[in-house]
Amino acid sequence: MSTVREAEETTHEPSAARAWVAVLGGVAAGAVTIGVAELLAGLMERFGWSGGIPSPVIAVGEAFIDRTPPWLKDFAVNNFGTNDKAVLLAGIGVVLFLLSCLIGLLLRRLPVAALVGFVVLIAVAMAAVLTRPGARPADLIPTVVGGLMGLWVLHRWRGLLSVGVGRREITTERRQVLTWTMLSVVGGGLALAAGRAVSGSARAIQAARATFVAPEVQHPVQVPAGAPVDVPGITPYIVPNGQFYRIDTALQVPQVEASGWRLKVTGMVDHEVEIDWKTLLSKPMQQAMITLMCVSNEVGGSLNGNAIWTGWPVRELLKLAGPQAGADMVLSTSVDGFTAGTPIGALTDDRNALLAVAMNGKALPVEHGYPVRLVVPGLYGYVSATKWLTQLKVTTYAKDQGYWIPRGWSAMGPVKISSRIDVPRDGRSVSPGADGTVPIAGVAWDQHTGVSGVQVRIDDGPWQSAKLGEQATVDAWRQWVLHWPATKGRHTATVRAVDAKGQVQISAEAPPPPNGSTGLHSVTFTVS
Repeated sequence: MSTVREAEETTHEPSAARAWVAVLGGVAAGAVTIGVAELLAGLMERFGWSGGIPSPVIAVGEAFIDRTPPWLKDFAVNNFGTNDKAVLLAGIGVVLFLLSCLIGLLLRRLPVAALVGFVVLIAVAMAAVLTRPGARPADLIPTVVGGLMGLWVLHRWRGLLSVGVGRREITTERRQVLTWTMLSVVGGGLALAAGRAVSGSARAIQAARATFVAPEVQHPVQVPAGAPVDVPGITPYIVPNGQFYRIDTALQVPQVEASGWRLKVTGMVDHEVEIDWKTLLSKPMQQAMITLMCVSNEVGGSLNGNAIWTGWPVRELLKLAGPQAGADMVLSTSVDGFTAGTPIGALTDDRNALLAVAMNGKALPVEHGYPVRLVVPGLYGYVSATKWLTQLKVTTYAKDQGYWIPRGWSAMGPVKISSRIDVPRDGRSVSPGADGTVPIAGVAWDQHTGVSGVQVRIDDGPWQSAKLGEQATVDAWRQWVLHWPATKGRHTATVRAVDAKGQVQISAEAPPPPNGSTGLHSVTFTVS
């Protein structure tokens, strides 16, 4: 009997149970690695010890964005819109979790392979950190320290995966596993949260923005009373800051303190110029109403917005530097390394190309480029709307390229005439008003040229002229409405715009790449 009892007590742990212990080990190591690394990265950013992006998670994410092919970028924007970055971060989290599970499973059978795989992942993260703009060797400290802590956890877990123990030892081991898992995951999570909380200078920047008073201008912009069309559901004529679309390559919004901001003008100039925040605010500012447009906007899309911008004309700054003969492009650079190549003519002619410091009368939101960004009428954002601006390089298209050009987009990006139906929404059911009509309304744009007409077609009927809201400026969109005498049933409305030169909106369908979408927007609705 004693022999049987001893045999029972030395029964080995079932394979499935051993596997979940191994998986938990990988997850624990991953949590500790990321948590420690993000905590140290946050501290480095908070105290100004970093040059680039010390966070391995953000660095890997931005390196992925840099290498994203145009079709995948379009897929993300079209399907997730301004939530594309949140989806990317969630995807990174899922991938890291799965890789941690795999490393845990390898740790059980092939411990050397598990350790090698873990080291390879750390090396990839280190490479991503070093490729970020402004990176320096010290930025590797969070990833290296986090990686060493992760390796120590894997080593400790390897000790818990010993085989051939008795049932009493198995029970003790399970308690150790649960304790280690809780400590590792909770500790890593707390470290991650702490790292994000202390990183950057977000609090100081928000405090500075809250006390910022938009500079006075000699001729403030006034929205004409007849510009907005009074139709419920139409896009606001002036889009509030909090609702304005955001598309950029920054996975982590740069936190730039105005007190330390500098803008350099370099390249093909008679003499380089550098200005700081105080100098910029001392310049004679002006306001301009300008509609911005993302080149990724599909026909009928909402990646555009109209706002009142306050800033100093770019042409005045370039005049101080003295562009040299032969220069045909200005390469603007953001603090996060993004670049855009803008035709020098668009920055030196009489259009309202601004070094903007305010949006709708308030300091620029951090997501929209605080403290200073470029705003240029008539060009898609990928060749003009650089946020968190830090440098202007006067150059040529033959020598330099903006961020998106080698990724398949056109070097020139003039905005194409287009229009959108906001009301009624596609697929909705509507009822006629007291006068028996249904309002069909929306916006139309052709920045820096202007819209002279909007036409609407119901089903296969003739084109009908819509009523236009008053034109405030050729750089802003126009709202429009057609009060259609409704008939019951299912209908399709299609819209097209005509610009100030008489050019009719292109009806042939084309996707956003390489220089903006074309086609006519339609909605289908039912009149009850």
